[in-house]
Amino acid sequence: METMCCMENEEQRQILQRFFKTGKGQYGEGDRFLGLKVPQTRMVVKEARLQVPLGEIEALLYSEWHEVRLCGFLLLVEEMKAALPKRKGIGQPDRRKEIADFYLLHARQANNWDLVDLSCSYILGTFLLHPLSDGSLPTRMILDSLSSSRNLWEQRISIVSTAALIKERQYDDTLRIARKLLHHPHDLIHKAVGWMLREVGKKDIEVLRHFLSAHHTSMPRTALRYAIEKMKPEERKRWMATSRTGNQIGRTNE
Repeated sequence: METMCCMENEEQRQILQRFFKTGKGQYGEGDRFLGLKVPQTRMVVKEARLQVPLGEIEALLYSEWHEVRLCGFLLLVEEMKAALPKRKGIGQPDRRKEIADFYLLHARQANNWDLVDLSCSYILGTFLLHPLSDGSLPTRMILDSLSSSRNLWEQRISIVSTAALIKERQYDDTLRIARKLLHHPHDLIHKAVGWMLREVGKKDIEVLRHFLSAHHTSMPRTALRYAIEKMKPEERKRWMATSRTGNQIGRTNE
């Protein structure tokens, strides 16, 4: 914390406060920044990784400073990496569960999109891929519970966490959560849903096309644009041309 405070940068602070929408009525209202760039925070994490107990990480997560909270979440990412199986071993399943439970307990402290996106798939998503100590896999209903939350950031965690599953060509959870969040009122969820659908398409374009065939006429246009971003221009035009116009529900001042 002291190290990070010594790196304060007023000019960068002002840029970050605008970029992360900290003004009155915006999604990041009241968030405070030291003015550090992510590589600077990662440098601190690299020096402290695997040396900070969960009790101290908790204190970081409840800091008033955005970058300090990010540091706490990135330290959790490192803890999860260390608990993963090495080659054919099982790793540390009890430790993985402890870290995932800790993350879920404090998930609302990831109260801006970068804090979510830089942590959830590497912690929760990774946790869901590996067996518990009894050999069973963690329940994916964790994602459904998060998607049903009234908290914007927990809802974003529910869909972005599936990035880890997509890498393993497991798409069902992404598609299920995407359907649940498809008509969410907030633009940040539209973007996250579209982003994850795009990641599915990068692995299997036919899975994405099948989803779009069923839902593209009712999708928020932001989600649709994100989902088809990697398609060829001609195909993108066809999807956009056949989508319903004016369905951009819940526009924000982002």
